[in-house]
Amino acid sequence: MEIAIVLFVIAVIFIVRSVQIVPQQHAWVKERLGKYAGTLSPGPKFIIPFIDRVAYKHSLKEIPLDVPSQVCITKDNTQLQVDGILYFQVTDPMRASYGSSNYIMAVTQLAQTSLRSVIGRLELDKTFEERDMINAQVVTAIDEAALNWGVKVLRYEIKDLTPPAEILRSMQAQITAEREKRALIAASEGRRQEQINIATGEREASIARSEGEKQAAINKAQGEAAALLTVASASAQAIERVANAIRQPGGEQAVQLRVAEKAVEAYGKVAADASTTLIVPSNMTEVSSLIGSAMQMMKTGKP
Repeated sequence: MEIAIVLFVIAVIFIVRSVQIVPQQHAWVKERLGKYAGTLSPGPKFIIPFIDRVAYKHSLKEIPLDVPSQVCITKDNTQLQVDGILYFQVTDPMRASYGSSNYIMAVTQLAQTSLRSVIGRLELDKTFEERDMINAQVVTAIDEAALNWGVKVLRYEIKDLTPPAEILRSMQAQITAEREKRALIAASEGRRQEQINIATGEREASIARSEGEKQAAINKAQGEAAALLTVASASAQAIERVANAIRQPGGEQAVQLRVAEKAVEAYGKVAADASTTLIVPSNMTEVSSLIGSAMQMMKTGKP
């Protein structure tokens, strides 16, 4: 009975140690008598107890690795505190097991040395502008060496770049001066645009006034011309009517009478308005001679 119990216990132990269940996204490295004997993929796997053993267990997930902060020296001899994070993944469990005694430490140290090398080739201002380039070069440098460790470096990201306090104060002063410069430039551009707008407005207003004055002068000239034409037309019609009236029977006698009346009125007006001695012709027949001469001119002017 005791032998049966011992055999049952041995059988249970044998079964338990022979069946291994590998989780998803994991890989286990199996050794047989101390020698690599294969990689166990996810799922239930059988091994020979006391002969085979699981020597290494690796996660195939993407692993974020915090790279410790370090001081780097830039090309212009400025100290820079750099902090970053590295993302990698185990792609070859066998190499990850036997390629390096500690691939995590190896990747971390290589990331730090690569970062110092890249930043040492850049000036301080460029380190803030070329973060993507720094990340890419660090990944390239690590990835080449990590192939022997069965690790694939996916990306590297700089979390923080911290220059010394003196450099920070200088940078802040530079930023303040640059902002003041931009403000002055913007103000001068505003004044310049304002002056341009004022000059343009005055020019357009002057043009509008001159156009208005020009049109007013044209309208005035056209009005005066029209008035002159109207007066001339009216005068011509009046003269034509007078001429037609003179041609009628008795017209000449009426004109003579009218001229004589005007002459008498003129002499009377002169006599009334004169403040000094009025000289009257000694021979009043001269008046009749004047009237006769006027009538003779009118006769001569007939067609």
